[in-house]
Amino acid sequence: MELDPVLLSRLQFAFVMSFHILFPAFTIGLASYIAVLETLALRTRREVYLRLSQFWTKIFAVSFGMGVVSGIVMSYQFGTNWSRFSDITAAVLGPLMGYEVLTAFFLEATFLGILLFGRARVPPLLHLLAAWMVAAGTLASTFWILAANSWMHTPAGYALVDGRFVVTDWWQAIFNPSFPYRFVHMVTAAYLTTAFVVIGVSAYYLRRQQFAEPARTAFNMGTGLIALLAPLQLMFGDMHGLNTLKHQPAKIAAMEGHWDTQRGAPLILFAWPDQEAAGNRVTLAVPRLGSLILTHDWTGEVKGLRAWPADERPPVAIVFFAFRLMVALGLLMILVGIISLYLRLRGRLYDSPAFLRLCNACLPIGFVAILAGWFTTEVGRQPWAVYGLLRTAESTSPTLAGAHVLVSLLVYVVVYAVIFGAGVYYLYRIVQSGPVPAAPKGGLESAKRPLSAPQVPLEGGD
Repeated sequence: MELDPVLLSRLQFAFVMSFHILFPAFTIGLASYIAVLETLALRTRREVYLRLSQFWTKIFAVSFGMGVVSGIVMSYQFGTNWSRFSDITAAVLGPLMGYEVLTAFFLEATFLGILLFGRARVPPLLHLLAAWMVAAGTLASTFWILAANSWMHTPAGYALVDGRFVVTDWWQAIFNPSFPYRFVHMVTAAYLTTAFVVIGVSAYYLRRQQFAEPARTAFNMGTGLIALLAPLQLMFGDMHGLNTLKHQPAKIAAMEGHWDTQRGAPLILFAWPDQEAAGNRVTLAVPRLGSLILTHDWTGEVKGLRAWPADERPPVAIVFFAFRLMVALGLLMILVGIISLYLRLRGRLYDSPAFLRLCNACLPIGFVAILAGWFTTEVGRQPWAVYGLLRTAESTSPTLAGAHVLVSLLVYVVVYAVIFGAGVYYLYRIVQSGPVPAAPKGGLESAKRPLSAPQVPLEGGD
């Protein structure tokens, strides 16, 4: 049996990327949350914010480390599996990745040590500055990575010279047509992911009657952020969808399961797409609602996948179901926000066992939604590596052997299972320990600091 190196390279990259994206998606929001906690601790002098910051900083450090490791592995694949892609796009993507290192990674690396180890060694304002610089670094990293990835979806500011892309306008290349929408959508998704982890862990403590004050404080902050951001994410997603309809209509047709161009297109709630037959076997739809959502007109025209040659259509089933999973989880997030507002108004935010169990169960949904959204975006771009200009099949290394890719993929699976399994277990142990007050470090001078934590718990349940 002949092994397809292109398919296996795509599977390998998807596997590594799926692991990697989980950690930045979490640490982007967590870095900002820690910066807010540090600010509140310094302004209010309330020890609970310090306890929460110390607790979540431990989790941030482990998650950040795993994100860096998985990111390094991913970057090597551009040379081993995708050398032609790297060569053709080097003049565009190389500088953008370099800017990410120069601005974001150096910023994080400079101030992360102060955030982790400098509390008792530097002035409080400098430690607070370090927290905000780390948060700024994570956002800067997101900016450059999404600028590069968005350019692959909606290339702009370029020219083709001797078969290679060169930049003619950096402003257009960076702020390409899809970038602003994808950046806002991704950052909001990251903040929601962090918020659901925070309320999931806090609900776990509340149900076990542990760490009462930190758990209530974190739960209050997390549910408040969800109530605000989840409805906004629906609006951002709609704006992103309209932009995709304009620049990548084939992807939208796959997301919606439309095969024929039509006016007054239905909103297909469920179907079973058949790529070979170019149709859906089973369909459950709401008439005309698809056109209203996509064109804001009941009779608006929506292009179907038959408008493109068969070899230019994305794998419809993956895109179709991944999109619906993302939307379903987004609606669940909105529901959690609405319930939290209702309980907050009734003064029962912390006292509803059913809601606390729901928040426990919802802890991972941000990660799942991000993966579903990422699969929708990246698989929906196929068969293009650079949309409409460079095919994925033309991007792999010329001497790549399918057997070699398969062996390396299996090695990745085993190594990742061991390393990241151990990392997740360590995170679990940190959560089990909880936001326990830490003894001051650094001798007499640190003990004189106004925010040094007492050495005994505040609550008997701790």
